[in-house]
Amino acid sequence: QVHIVESGGGLVQPGGSLRLSCVASGSIFSFYDMAWYRQAPGKQRELVAVITTNKRTTYLDSVKGRFTISRDNAKNTVYLQMNSLKPEDTAVYYCNQRGSGPSPDYWGQGTQVTVSS
Repeated sequence: QVHIVESGGGLVQPGGSLRLSCVASGSIFSFYDMAWYRQAPGKQRELVAVITTNKRTTYLDSVKGRFTISRDNAKNTVYLQMNSLKPEDTAVYYCNQRGSGPSPDYWGQGTQVTVSS
């Protein structure tokens, strides 16, 4: 059974940085694209960043140049480095192992990121 666990959220001032981590177990991690989503109060969940199995990355326009997604297959871990944080980045951030073929999507429980002075 696949298990996804995020960590690294917290309270940070505008302009600050955080690094989120996501550990996936129960699958062959390197076989799957991984993604970070976020959901702010009263808003729909949105895709923030994706990293493919061959480490190609894509980003939400509003985070380009500020956020970096990376993965360490040896540690079954995907990261989201977030710099120059803004209040509008406040949300619950979710890690997602993307479905492939017969394998469905798997989600973590989320980690809260709050950007406020």
